[in-house]
Amino acid sequence: MKRRPEKVRLGFNMAKPNPPLISLEGVTKKYPIGLSDFYQALNGIDLNINEGEFVAIMGPSGSGKSTLMHILGALDTVTEGKQFFKGKNISSYSEDHLAEIRNKEIGFIFQFFNLLPRMTVFKNVERPMLYGGVPVSERKKRVMDALKIVGIADKAENLSNHISGGQIQRVATARALIMNPSIILADEPTGNLDTKTAHEIMDILTKLNQQGRTIVIITHEDDIANYAKRKIKIVDGKIVSDYGT
Repeated sequence: MKRRPEKVRLGFNMAKPNPPLISLEGVTKKYPIGLSDFYQALNGIDLNINEGEFVAIMGPSGSGKSTLMHILGALDTVTEGKQFFKGKNISSYSEDHLAEIRNKEIGFIFQFFNLLPRMTVFKNVERPMLYGGVPVSERKKRVMDALKIVGIADKAENLSNHISGGQIQRVATARALIMNPSIILADEPTGNLDTKTAHEIMDILTKLNQQGRTIVIITHEDDIANYAKRKIKIVDGKIVSDYGT
């Protein structure tokens, strides 16, 4: 009896590509003004942020860039359109569910630091773990590892109002890292720093990106945006350009 030739299977092992880390589809954001009027901060934004990217979002004052960061960071919700995080539509998630995403998946670095001044550097960096259910036995190692990454492990027991502005921003960066987030969002992270310190902070963010971290920064400064591999410009709530460097 002749054996039938085996069938050749083509393409049976093709893996589906990973979805974007964050995806916005037709996102509009409106804020009410008075009883019948509103201010439209974002107008039909389509945007994908992929894992491992280093993105700078730029635009003039009032352009909507900070509102966009708040949407990306699940600090605010869309008025119209859809928002996806790791392939899941989170547009209608409850505040509690969004808070869980923020705590476990997103690290924030703000222009005004948002540290507790009468608390030590160690305690400020540790805070997200208190809400994230990290066991006490793990916390010290995580904090010290994060402080080593940003170069201020020796300041762990200093009060956060007894260190320099540049060191404070390093603390904020360590705090953003502490939950091992999927993405770090930095809103004008160098806005209150001198030029030398600003570039030191950006060197840290660049190194983190080279290690695989996804970084998105909001900035109005060209020299800071030049650290990113992708620049997005937003004007009047619309993306007017999106290109790599």
